[in-house]
Amino acid sequence: MKKEFEGKVVLITGGASGIGKETARHFLIEGAKVLITDLNSEGGEAFCRDAPNSENAAFFKHDVATEEGWQEAMAFVRKKFGKLDILVNSAGIAISTPLEDMTLKEWQFQNSVNLDGTFLGVKYAIREMKGKGGAIVNIASIAADVGIFAAPAYCASKAGVKNFTKAAALYCAHYKYNIRVNAIMPGYIETPMVEGVLKQQGTPGSFGEKLRELHPMGHFGQPEDIAAGILFAASDKAKFMTGSAIPIDGGYLAQ
Repeated sequence: MKKEFEGKVVLITGGASGIGKETARHFLIEGAKVLITDLNSEGGEAFCRDAPNSENAAFFKHDVATEEGWQEAMAFVRKKFGKLDILVNSAGIAISTPLEDMTLKEWQFQNSVNLDGTFLGVKYAIREMKGKGGAIVNIASIAADVGIFAAPAYCASKAGVKNFTKAAALYCAHYKYNIRVNAIMPGYIETPMVEGVLKQQGTPGSFGEKLRELHPMGHFGQPEDIAAGILFAASDKAKFMTGSAIPIDGGYLAQ
């Protein structure tokens, strides 16, 4: 029986940990060839050694916030796998500096990774895919729709990702590129990034419990919850879906 993504080539940024890593694992199980990119070489290479169907996995060290980094990543995926069918823009950071103390450099750094990195990925993926079609999945956040006092720059960047996704989807549809562009909006997921934010608050236990209570389902999500949504958005099952932003958030935004 043919697997769902057999014959497809996927590039996943931020693939050495968290949501990106779990998404890569799911794509490999479903038959895809997967290039994960990250600045964490040790984590990325370890994943490729231990991953299911590891012969179809590759790692490339990649700074998503630079034009050169994306040019090099696209050249690598062409050389390694011959093409690109699916891009998942999963790389992201959150710095929990109080707003009044946040430096412009900290603000710009978060936006450079979360928003600029997504823009560059979409730009270069379109160039790779427009002759044959493809799918792009951007990782936004519930922070695109609600404010979070501890993450003002993160909120701004993810709101940008959400609306940029809509504009990019319309761009591809206008030019008949047959490239679908969608976004996933996770709630709080048990990942190293969220753990880092809790630690930055100084009281991870009490603050973490408050955050859990904001989810009507009563708990944080797991990376596999988001991976499932990403695979759906990238699949032929979602062939009539573009410009969408799908919350996977335990009911957070339903309130």
